[in-house]
Amino acid sequence: MDLLKVGDKIIYPAQGLGIIEEISEETFDGQSSRILHIRLADTNTLVVIPSSSASEIGLRRPISQKQVNRFFQFFKACPVDISTDWKDRYKENFDLMKSGQLKDLAIVYKTLYLLSRAKPLSFREKKMLEKARVLIVSELSASSLSCPKKISQRLDHILADNLKELKSGREF
Repeated sequence: MDLLKVGDKIIYPAQGLGIIEEISEETFDGQSSRILHIRLADTNTLVVIPSSSASEIGLRRPISQKQVNRFFQFFKACPVDISTDWKDRYKENFDLMKSGQLKDLAIVYKTLYLLSRAKPLSFREKKMLEKARVLIVSELSASSLSCPKKISQRLDHILADNLKELKSGREF
């Protein structure tokens, strides 16, 4: 991530889209470090991290515009398991959310959405469902140059189709 420059968009795991506002050199304990000042789009929070920690934290660039259609194909076809115990499911989903990878977020979102249509979600799972959707929509809208509303509608359409398939007894 040393090739980052001011104005670049990045994805901060579990926080979403951010923009690099400033890159500075600072000295700590006699060692010079390159420091990234990242403004998170969703919360307008400024996060300051050493660039040497970027990989460890999991910072990454948003997917490319070409990868957006591949994401929707994955989202439509990815299998989910809504039968697991809520404690196991929550831990598994929490770990997937922490990864910050778009496909992991898609699995969490799809699993919790479909589960919410079968039974009420716990408070924590509702929050996780909402957060996964926000993270997916923000990255896809930044990557595809589509407005968040269009991205949301496309996700909703895919989920509606998946729900029909689930109700008809077919696996997806």
